[in-house]
Amino acid sequence: MNLIARDMIEREREQSKCWNAKKNAERIFLGTTDVQISPIGIGTWSWGDHMVWGYGRSYGRADLEAAFRVSAEKGINFFDTAEAYGWGQSERLLGQFIRVFKQPVVVATKFLPSPWRLRKASLLHALHSSLERLGMDRVDLYQFHKHYPPVSFETWMGSLAEAVEKGQTRAVGISNCKKEQMLLAIDVLAERGVPLSSNQVEYSLLNREPEYTSLLKVCLNHGVTLIAYSPLAMGLLTGKYTPENPPVNRFSLRERLALRAYSLALPDCAAAKACRFGREQLIQIQPLIDLMQEIGETHNGKTPVQVALNWVICKGAVPIVGVKNAHQAQENAGALGWRLTKGEIAALDEVSERVQPFLSSS
Repeated sequence: MNLIARDMIEREREQSKCWNAKKNAERIFLGTTDVQISPIGIGTWSWGDHMVWGYGRSYGRADLEAAFRVSAEKGINFFDTAEAYGWGQSERLLGQFIRVFKQPVVVATKFLPSPWRLRKASLLHALHSSLERLGMDRVDLYQFHKHYPPVSFETWMGSLAEAVEKGQTRAVGISNCKKEQMLLAIDVLAERGVPLSSNQVEYSLLNREPEYTSLLKVCLNHGVTLIAYSPLAMGLLTGKYTPENPPVNRFSLRERLALRAYSLALPDCAAAKACRFGREQLIQIQPLIDLMQEIGETHNGKTPVQVALNWVICKGAVPIVGVKNAHQAQENAGALGWRLTKGEIAALDEVSERVQPFLSSS
């Protein structure tokens, strides 16, 4: 490997093995709560979503049920959904799978403060509806999806605190919030004696904004779990796309339009650009994919997917990755039970840094 001295890698790998041997289970605490989650979570945006992900065409309920079963069997207990995913269908499916398999899982869902939701009580009403779709009395984590005017951010934080006080959620979090907004959330919630448990933002080897803005560091310092969505950058980090087989060929016109709308709602979302990536863009990120494959080989044949997810874990965040079938669930679980070495993380950081300016201009 040209970027890391081989003997240094081997020494660090031995240390990594010792680290793993001390761990009886892959569990971490959510924020400062006593809620224990797996270091990887499952994102369920695609569950029931016809518009972007084509639910009902290339995959269906049976595929998702198998994905849930395999994920739970492999030790992944953290499932993230939202009222907006599949217009509530994601919550329904997740609740049904939980009842079928009777697996103890940690459930997180989200409230979308759409511009027409003008009353503070809208959040509690939405949570009540989410609980009905999930078939649960309370969720483990209730998150504020993204702020839209005219209702103030502070008002919604007060509603989140009320949800905890009413026993409808064990913990609360925010999503798509930058550092300053997160610090405000921490202060407003603290006035009600409620800690902020998480901030869910996009984070991957192809979008390291949480590091560059020090959001990740602030999360770690304040006991807030950074939940990383799109840790595979909409498939760009899986290794399945090549300059000869770019993702632009995978998305239909309807899906590209839907993702375009998504990127307008979240202008900083690099992952939504994936559907427009062609041959030249894939050539730019190929050195990173090659390095991930090389590193994976030294860890008993780990895939780029597993390397990318493990990198996020090593940074102190919790990646939530989408699954549509049992095969994907099996591969995701392969990111557990081992860790990249410090040298490998540094090498990935170095190559990733070269790609960041390119992605920002795409």
